[in-house]
Amino acid sequence: MTDSCPGEIDPEIRAFVSALNRGYAAVPGFGSLPLPERRDAAERIRAPWSAGGPAMARTIETTVAGRAARIHLPAEAEALPVLLYLHGGGWTMFSIDTHDRLMREYAARAGIAVLGLDYSLSPEARYPVALGETVNALAWIGEEGATHGLDGGRIAIGGDSAGANLAMAACLRLRDCGSALPKAMLLNYGAFGPEHLPSYRLYGGPDYMLTVEEMDRFWTDYVAGPEDLDDPLAAPALADLAGLPPAFMAIAECDILLDVNRQVAERLARAGVEVDARIYPGATHSFLEAVSISRLANRALEEASQWLRIQLTAGPRR
Repeated sequence: MTDSCPGEIDPEIRAFVSALNRGYAAVPGFGSLPLPERRDAAERIRAPWSAGGPAMARTIETTVAGRAARIHLPAEAEALPVLLYLHGGGWTMFSIDTHDRLMREYAARAGIAVLGLDYSLSPEARYPVALGETVNALAWIGEEGATHGLDGGRIAIGGDSAGANLAMAACLRLRDCGSALPKAMLLNYGAFGPEHLPSYRLYGGPDYMLTVEEMDRFWTDYVAGPEDLDDPLAAPALADLAGLPPAFMAIAECDILLDVNRQVAERLARAGVEVDARIYPGATHSFLEAVSISRLANRALEEASQWLRIQLTAGPRR
C-alpha cells in the first residue's frame, strides 16, 4: 500500500500537468461539454505533447480489423518485431494522434515497429467492443502483418491506462481460448480495476492529473452495467493471472492507480509470470507524454524499450 504522505511531484512533470490544466481551463465549461466537443478540445490541448520526437523511416495509415490504424517503422526491414499499442483516455477519449509521439519513441528506442489502433470509444461502444477489436488486431498482425513489414511471430502488446487494461484483457482472453499469446506485455499505469484503494485518497485531484470523479466516470462509461465490473476481462485485477506473457509495468508514484498497479504486479509475480515492475518517483498519471521536457519520462521510455528489445529478439518462451 502507499505511504502515509503523498510523494513530491517531479518538477518537470509538474510543469507538464500544469500546462495541460491551463489548456483545459481555457476551454469554457470543458467538463460539461458534450463528449464529442470535449474530445476535440482534448485533442487540441494535447497536440503539442505529441509533436516532435523521432522521425520514422516510414509511417503507414491503414485499416486493421475494421478500425483506423497507424504503423510506425523506424527502419526498412523485411520483418520487424511489432508492438500493438493501445492509447489511454479512460476508454472514452484520445486517439492514435494524442499518443503518436509515444508510439514513435518506442519504435525508435526499441528498434521495432509500432502499430497504434484507434479502437472504438465508449460510451458509444461499450465493453467488450474495444477488447474484441484489440484481439482482432493481434490476429491481423499474425495473418496480414507481413505485407507491411511486420513479423507476426514477434508481437508485443501494450498501452497506457485504459490501453493497458485492454492489453492485459486481450492476453487473458487469448489464454482462456487456448490461442497463441504475444511475447510480452507493456503496461503503463494501467486501469486494472475500479476499487477505491488508498492511493485514490492520496493522489486524486487535478495536481496529479486524474480525479476520483473522472476515474469513476470512465468506468461507468466503459461498461454496460455494474455487473460488468465483476468480469475479469473488464477489470483484470480480478483475474487469474497465471500463464500470461512477461510484463514490464511503468507505475507512477503520484497516481490514483498506484495501488492497483502494485497489486497486479504482486499477483503476476505470485502467479509465476515474469514481471519487471518499476515505480517512478514523482511521476503522475500520463507522465510518459511529458517526454519532450522530462528526464524521468525519458528514463522510463528507455528502460521499457530496452526490455522490449530483449523480449522481442529472444528465443521462444518456455
